[in-house]
Amino acid sequence: MIPDGLRDRLLKIKLMMVDIDGVLTDGRIILGNYGDELKFFDVQDGLGLVLLRQAGIQTLIVTAKKSKVNERRAKDLKVVKLYQGVDDKLKLYEKVLRKMKMKPEEVCFVGDDLIDIPVMKRVGVAVAVQNAVEETKDAAHYVTQRQGGRGAVREIADMILRFQNKWESVTEAYFR
Repeated sequence: MIPDGLRDRLLKIKLMMVDIDGVLTDGRIILGNYGDELKFFDVQDGLGLVLLRQAGIQTLIVTAKKSKVNERRAKDLKVVKLYQGVDDKLKLYEKVLRKMKMKPEEVCFVGDDLIDIPVMKRVGVAVAVQNAVEETKDAAHYVTQRQGGRGAVREIADMILRFQNKWESVTEAYFR
């Protein structure tokens, strides 16, 4: 079920900002004895970000943690920008708005934890993944049915594309 007013909010989206750990991943980080790091990403989430880009909706990633794994995933997805080591996501969000000449109502932010709430309170569409902490869910306009790292980003990407009538144009090649 789509909450009242969400469809109208989604129609205005021109930029999707997403967190990594707990949103694009399931939140687990595996650290090996030799400094290696592993994370679990969902390929459907990745395609959701690619489809948004193909539809002219910009995507960027913001995360508090620095990781070479994050750099690799962002490069694979060709996001506009990866911001790592960000302790103050609100300050970065305000900088992004100025730099990209965006209005708050044109931004969708997907988060899962307390650090995400200040940005979620200011964007056009605030999304919490199903496994987010309760306070983050309370700050959201929409809580996904899917969990972080398990298709939650794809869920919201598909909604944006469908409501903006861009779904058919970006997916037609897959149905030939």
